[in-house]
Amino acid sequence: MPKSRSSFAIAVSIGRFLTPYKKTMIAAAAALIFTAGITLSIGQGVQRLIDDGFASGSAEQLNHALIFTMVLIGLMAIGTFIRFYLVSWLGERVSADLRKAVFNHVVTLHPSYFETNRSGEIMSRLTTDTTLLQSIIGSSLSMALRSSLMLIGSLIMLLSTNWKLTTIVFIAAPIVLLPILLIGRKVRTLSKQSQDSIADVGTRAGEVIEHIKTVQSYTMEDDERAAFGRDAEHAFTVAKRRIRQRATLITVVISLVFGAITTMLWIGGNDVINGTMSGGELGAFIFYALMMAAAMATLSEVYGEVLRAVGAAERLLELLAVKAEIAPPAEPVSDRINKAELTLKNVCFHYPSRPETTALNNINLHIKEGSSLALVGASGAGKSTVFELLQRFYDPQQGSISLDGHDLTTLTPQQLRSHMALVAQQPALFSEDVRYNIRYGKPDASDAEVEAAARAAHAHDFISELPEGYQSYLGERGVRLSGGQRQRIAIARAILNDPDILLLDEATSALDAESEQKVQQALEPLMQGRTTLIIAHRLSTILNADQIAVIDQGQVVAQGDHQSLLETSPLYQKLVKIQFQNTQAAGK
Repeated sequence: MPKSRSSFAIAVSIGRFLTPYKKTMIAAAAALIFTAGITLSIGQGVQRLIDDGFASGSAEQLNHALIFTMVLIGLMAIGTFIRFYLVSWLGERVSADLRKAVFNHVVTLHPSYFETNRSGEIMSRLTTDTTLLQSIIGSSLSMALRSSLMLIGSLIMLLSTNWKLTTIVFIAAPIVLLPILLIGRKVRTLSKQSQDSIADVGTRAGEVIEHIKTVQSYTMEDDERAAFGRDAEHAFTVAKRRIRQRATLITVVISLVFGAITTMLWIGGNDVINGTMSGGELGAFIFYALMMAAAMATLSEVYGEVLRAVGAAERLLELLAVKAEIAPPAEPVSDRINKAELTLKNVCFHYPSRPETTALNNINLHIKEGSSLALVGASGAGKSTVFELLQRFYDPQQGSISLDGHDLTTLTPQQLRSHMALVAQQPALFSEDVRYNIRYGKPDASDAEVEAAARAAHAHDFISELPEGYQSYLGERGVRLSGGQRQRIAIARAILNDPDILLLDEATSALDAESEQKVQQALEPLMQGRTTLIIAHRLSTILNADQIAVIDQGQVVAQGDHQSLLETSPLYQKLVKIQFQNTQAAGK
């Protein structure tokens, strides 16, 4: 659990998102001061209305007082429009900037971060928390600043109107502020807890919806309803505690403020009766006292909202503070990568979450440009780990990996990965149309290039049969396509990317024989002339590889072509025998 930051430190951190818009802030502040000044001047209009109009019995004086008051009201309306527009614009702008900053940072984080942090919670921070901040900056903060100005201005005007009554205000002010400070601390803590509990609700809902077929297949609907209900009720319980504290805060403040106003009315009324104070002065004083009371009530309410925003801001700043585990080098290699040749030398690696377990132990591999290497071995042998290191999702603890003689740590992750394309066992498709998913390999590709890649991947025919062809939306994770069709879309994406290095991770293992044949047909031209690494169990893929590396418990125990390994490697013989038996069983 990261250490909680002070409200001031959080405000300073969020404040840097406001600094690019200094002119807007200055204009909004000017409009704020202008409207506050005009509002306070209305009190003088009230005094003139009573003393010069009502008390004097002069219709002319009454008309002048009314015109004066109406002009002030008109100016206040114009100033309020400008203030509201500018402050609301500022809130929306900062919210968008903050949301972009968080997302831009999140997409650079190491994949392991998402293994230990739920995507639903991250989404909650991106949406709910930033929306809350937008509301605070665009509305509540403006109200707080306006109320602060009104509070200060009202106190000044009260002093200039009647010092004796103002003494009551100074006595009442600390009594009102004390509960704001004491209860406010509890509100902030509960606000952060409330945001966390809401994130939990969203996370559970997202997981259930994502795996809805599994939920329904195992008839777990009632269990998921109950679990979601518990999370929702917990969020409600935390929210109730937060609301109770805020309600207590508002109630205490309003009771104290209006109690003080009632006292002032009694004292002022006696002064008017005794002739030591005019009716207009009392009217103006009550006006300023009500303005002060409204300002303090607003501040007490907004204070709770601001504290809630502090909790949301703290969650966002925690996310922004997460460091990327794979950092680009201070001075990346500027030389062009001309040769797609990979070398792993004495590579030793363990995952940070499992330091006691060796994933790779003194691995040595050399893949020549344009050649293919298949990695075979039992599950957990370390094959996928090699792919993780080649893409530099992790760095080895010992040894080195180089591309064209350049150590991978001297290349930026983007520089390295721009030479690679991955076709995985479960390809990642987005809930956009077919064209978008293929073009993901080359965003600036023309429609003709997209179609050519689809033809090369033997995907054009089934795409053309979709309801809207290349404009057909695939649904979440490409749910509207079969496994073989998804694979061919992924292969088309890789063809369009035109990589120097191709990584095939069990690209056909989950397919039936017919789909496998079509995918193999799509892979053959893609592999032609490229440096290709293959993780595969099926003989059809292994046989075509130039070299085969047999990996067992993180070590390369044998290397050669298919025929030589059949003669020299007992483990390879065993793997081939198992695959042969599985193939025969599948054919029956």
